[in-house]
Amino acid sequence: MNRFVLFFTTVTVAACLATVTISAQQIPQEPKAPELEYCLRLNVSLGQSYSVGQTPKGSRNIVPITGGTFEGKLPGKELKGEVLPGGADYQMSNGGRTEIEAIYCIRTDDGVVIHIRNCGIISMGDGFYFRCAPKFEAPADSKYAWMNNSLFLCQPGFGGTGGGITLDVWRVK
Repeated sequence: MNRFVLFFTTVTVAACLATVTISAQQIPQEPKAPELEYCLRLNVSLGQSYSVGQTPKGSRNIVPITGGTFEGKLPGKELKGEVLPGGADYQMSNGGRTEIEAIYCIRTDDGVVIHIRNCGIISMGDGFYFRCAPKFEAPADSKYAWMNNSLFLCQPGFGGTGGGITLDVWRVK
């Protein structure tokens, strides 16, 4: 190896180690738990579920999303509109655990369509557990673009309009 390559490699490794050392010094000794900020409630109407049956991964069930409404408010950000029909909640059950992946769209009162992919778990293990993590995909040039750069958690509830489901959504600050 020529001297230039050896020198360049040594300098590069030293710079990387210095960066790691500086970054490690910036990590707080006692990490602070993230805060949650209530964002919105979705009232989702559901159609009649149907089953694919037993697959190699478990029992596949599909629940059509037929509509609904949503409303919420963050500081300086109001959210209101409708859940569009045509989406579905794809469920895979295996034992006392169900993985869900709901894919659907909402339309705000000012006409902006936002895509949602909501993944979660329903478990009957040590008590009933049902939590999800929705990902919002809004147009980059809209006032809802901030949703593209945030993480969200939701707590589903039963007994929504017409036997549907409610989803209370929090933004992780």
